[in-house]
Amino acid sequence: MMMNGNLWLFVWMIGMMSCLTTIAMAQDAGQSKAQSKEALSFKMKSIDGKEVDLSKYKGKVIVVVNTASKCGMTPQYAGLQKLYEENSPKGLLVLGFPCNQFGRQEPGTDSEIKSFCTENYGVSFPMFAKVDVNGRKQAPFFKNLSQMDLQPKGPGKVQWNFEKFVIDRNGKPIARFSPRTKPNDPEFQKVIKTALSQ
Repeated sequence: MMMNGNLWLFVWMIGMMSCLTTIAMAQDAGQSKAQSKEALSFKMKSIDGKEVDLSKYKGKVIVVVNTASKCGMTPQYAGLQKLYEENSPKGLLVLGFPCNQFGRQEPGTDSEIKSFCTENYGVSFPMFAKVDVNGRKQAPFFKNLSQMDLQPKGPGKVQWNFEKFVIDRNGKPIARFSPRTKPNDPEFQKVIKTALSQ
């Protein structure tokens, strides 16, 4: 017995909806799997050229920030250093990752960057080798962080220099703030204070 045109179309639409649902579920599962990857399960090169296993920082509250020496927001280094000095005894760590992808505002070598940060802002928190935070050569560490739906900024590409990710003591990313969020911003400080108290 042959189906009439309308019935055939209805069956075809049900089949297509089933396929689309299956694809969407697979994508969601893939995203969940990606998001569940341990945030500190990566190795990065320090500004002195030594390999650093980020898992050694588990147990600390961590602020991850991509930095630049010739940006209008470069003075945030001072605020980040102050934040680090005031809260490191409680378990806070700031990790700086120089990046030259935004307006080419970090053109120097790693040694030049290190000297700049030390001489101009007294930076004593760990700094890392220059890295790509977006694009084809994006560091896996930043790829993992940037795809997570972290509030208040949400997922997606790193916007500019001095974007900030916050990771709790268990190695779980808990917040993401835009580049213009200063280290003394009340909402940013509240997230850190809460994480340090846990």
